[in-house]
Amino acid sequence: MLAASSGQMAGLCFPRRSPSPLLSPRRLLPRRPAARPRGGLPRWRCSSTASPPPPSADSALEHPLRRKCSPLLESVLLPGGSDLNVHEWKAVPDIWRTAAEKYPDLIAVIDPYHEPPTEWTYTQLEQEILDFSQGLRAIGVAPDEKLALFADNSCRWLVADQGIMATGAINVVRGTRSSNEELFQIYTHSESIALVVDSPQFFNRLAESFISRINARFIVLLWGDKSCIDSKVVKDIPLYDYKDMTKLGWESRNALLLSGHQGQKEVFETITPEDVATLIYTSGTSGTPKGVMLTHRNLLHQIKNLWDIVPAEPGDRFLSMLPPWHAYERACEYFIFTYGIQQVYTTVKYLKEDLQRYQPHYIISGTVLSNNPVQPSFIVYMVKWIWARFIATFLWPLHNLAKILVYKKIHSAIGISKAGISGGGSLPMHVDKFFEAIGIKVQNGYGLTETSPVVAARRPFCNVLGTVGPPVKHTDIKVFDIETGDVLPYGSKGIVKIKGPQVMKGYYKNPSTTNEALDQEGWFNTGDIGWIAPRHAIGPSRKCGGMLVLEGRAKDTIVLSTGENVEPAEIEEAASRSNLINQIVVIGQDQRRLGAIVVPNNDEVLAEAKRKSLIDENGEVAKDEVMNMLYDELRTWTAQCSFRIGPIMIVDEPFTIDNGLMTPTMKIRRDKVTAKYQTEIEALFK
Repeated sequence: MLAASSGQMAGLCFPRRSPSPLLSPRRLLPRRPAARPRGGLPRWRCSSTASPPPPSADSALEHPLRRKCSPLLESVLLPGGSDLNVHEWKAVPDIWRTAAEKYPDLIAVIDPYHEPPTEWTYTQLEQEILDFSQGLRAIGVAPDEKLALFADNSCRWLVADQGIMATGAINVVRGTRSSNEELFQIYTHSESIALVVDSPQFFNRLAESFISRINARFIVLLWGDKSCIDSKVVKDIPLYDYKDMTKLGWESRNALLLSGHQGQKEVFETITPEDVATLIYTSGTSGTPKGVMLTHRNLLHQIKNLWDIVPAEPGDRFLSMLPPWHAYERACEYFIFTYGIQQVYTTVKYLKEDLQRYQPHYIISGTVLSNNPVQPSFIVYMVKWIWARFIATFLWPLHNLAKILVYKKIHSAIGISKAGISGGGSLPMHVDKFFEAIGIKVQNGYGLTETSPVVAARRPFCNVLGTVGPPVKHTDIKVFDIETGDVLPYGSKGIVKIKGPQVMKGYYKNPSTTNEALDQEGWFNTGDIGWIAPRHAIGPSRKCGGMLVLEGRAKDTIVLSTGENVEPAEIEEAASRSNLINQIVVIGQDQRRLGAIVVPNNDEVLAEAKRKSLIDENGEVAKDEVMNMLYDELRTWTAQCSFRIGPIMIVDEPFTIDNGLMTPTMKIRRDKVTAKYQTEIEALFK
C-alpha cells in the first residue's frame, strides 16, 4: 500500500452519535446519488440479463426474522433508532458513519482501471456499503452465515467486504490467483452459502471444476456483464451483478421506511465486538491452509492503534496493490479511511506509472543493534562514537555526490518522500541499508494473519535497522525457551509469543490446532525465532530496548546429523543478494552438511559467462561452468554466515504460485519444493 500526503492531521476519535441522514425515519431515501466516473464514463454497465426478483415483501411470517446490523452505521434499524446512545465503534463497518460525517466531500477511492472507472466521496462510499448490505438482507442473507468473496482488490471489493460484515454475516476471502482446487477447499471447509466473484472471466474459469461441486444459494458478480457468464453452469442459481445488489438494497431500505412497522417482520440486533467478522485462510508454507477467525474486536484494535506507525493526515493518497484478502492490506485500508485518506487502486502493470503520477509519500509493502545484556562502558562507547563520526566525515563528500548523480533519480522514479512500510516479517538487511543510504526511511513491521496482523513495527522517530520495532499498543511480546517453555530474558533467542486484543479467536472447525497455537493464558505461538533487544542507558544500543528481532521460523530449522541446528533463512537471504541467483532453498535435514536447490537468473548468468568468455560456439554455457559460477557466488555472499553450503542442485523451473511451490503471499513452500525434488536430493547427498 502506498500513500501521498497533504492537509492537516486529524486524531482518531470515537464518533459522536448523530442520526444517519441516509436512513432518516422522517423521509424517504433520496434517489441513489450519481457516482463520479473518471473520463466521463457512465457509472453502471447495462446488463442484458434480467435480475432475479427479490423475495416477496408480502410473504407471511409467523415469527419476525432475526437480523444483525452495525450499531453505529445503521442505528436507526435498532429498537430506539437514532436515540440509541452509541459512543464508540463496536463493529468494523461503524467506521463509515464517522468517516462520512467528518469527511463527506473528500474523495475516498479512485479506481481507474476497472470498467467503469470509479471515483467516490466518503458520503457516496458509505451509501454504496449501506445499499449492498441491505441488498444481501433482501435476498435472505442471515447473521453468521459465510459468504465466499473470491476477488481482487478494487473499490467494489471494499463495498462487498464491508456490506457482508454489516449484515452480521462472515466473509471468506481469497484472490483470483489461487487454484480452483484451493478455492474449492476453502469454500467447502468454511461452509459458505454463496459466492461473490470478481469478473465473468474468473467465474468461467471456475465454472466446470468448481461451481458444479458446490452448493450456492446465489452468486454475485462485482464487475462485468452477466451476459458473459456461462449460463449452462449457473442453471437455476440466482445471479446478481453489482448494480442489481445496490439497487435492490436501496429499494428495500425505502420499503422498510414506507412500511413504518418493519419491526414486525424483522428484528434487528447489534453486531458485537466478539462476533467473527471474517475468515482468512492462511496461505501456509506447509500443511493444509487453516481458517483464521478474526473478530470485529481484533480488527478494531488495528484501526485504533496504527497511527503511531503511519501518522496519516486527511488528504494523504495511498496507492493500493496488495491482495485485499491479505490481513495486512485490510487492516491498513480500514485504518486509513478513518483519517480521510484517498485510496487509489493500481496493479503491478501500472505501478511504475502510478508511482510517478500520484507521487506517494508512503510505501506499505539507524541505530546499532545488540543482543548483549551487558551495558557497554562509557569509555568504549565514546571510542566507538568518535570512530563512527570520523568515518561519516570522510564519506560525506562521496555521499553528497551520490545524492546529486544517483539518489535523485531513484527518488524521482519511486516518488517516496515520507517512509516505506514493510510488513510481514524481518526485512533483509541489505535492503534496509540500501534505502537508508539513499535517504528513504523504511519502517519494517511484523505480524501474522492470526494477529490481525500487526504486532510490532518500527516508528518514524526511532527506525532501528535489523528490527521489526517495539510492540504496538496493548500488545505483549515474550520470548520462550523452545525446549522448556520458560520465559527468556532480553537478548536470548527463542520462540516468539504474542498476547493482545488482536489475537485471533481460533482456527475454524479446528480446536486441536487452535489449542496448539493458543495456550490457556491467551499467548499465541508464532512459530518464529527471535529475541528482544536489552535496555541500555548509554551506548549505541540505548534506543533499541524492547525491540523485536526475528531470525527465522522454528519449523524451518534444519537439524544436521551432527546435531547442529541451522536457520536457513539467514543463508538464503545472503545468497539471494547475488545477481546470478533468482531463488534458493537450503536443504540438509539429517545430513552431515547443507545443500541448496538453486533457480539461476539465466540472463545474468549468460551475461557473466560472456564477461568471462565462457560461451561456446553455439552461444551457450556448459552446465559445469554454470555450476562453478554459482558456487563462487554462494561462497562470496554467504562468507559471513555460520554455515557453508555444500552440494547444489540447479533447477530451471522457478518456484511460482501456479506450480504450487509458492504461496499467494509469495513465500516459497519449502516442504513442497523438497517433496518435488526428493529423489534428486537423495542423489545429491550420496
